[in-house]
Amino acid sequence: MVIYEPVDPLSLAFAALADPTRRAILARLAVGDADVAELTRPFALSQPTISKHLKVLERAGLVVRGRDAQRRPRALVAAPLKRIDDWLESYRTVWEQKFANLDRYLTTLPKKEKRRGRAQR
Repeated sequence: MVIYEPVDPLSLAFAALADPTRRAILARLAVGDADVAELTRPFALSQPTISKHLKVLERAGLVVRGRDAQRRPRALVAAPLKRIDDWLESYRTVWEQKFANLDRYLTTLPKKEKRRGRAQR
């Protein structure tokens, strides 16, 4: 059995974002840099588990590891998120067009009058 491992940046970013814990870690890092101990606190997970999540995020380029004396803070890297947004833009345009067509269609439908009181059977 062959296991496919994504190697292009977009696939790596989507794979990293597929996990809710990693998305929560990114949300925390959006507020500011944090080390593994700080990132572990809000979760019911061990420090090695959080470290594994961070490795996935680092491999996807979403997080970088810094150095501050003995501390190893992680920081959010927004560039891969911009690539995802750029990729989604073409689909956003398609859906906006579909919604505009739906709006035009709905304006052509006759309006129903609202009845007051109980419905008759």
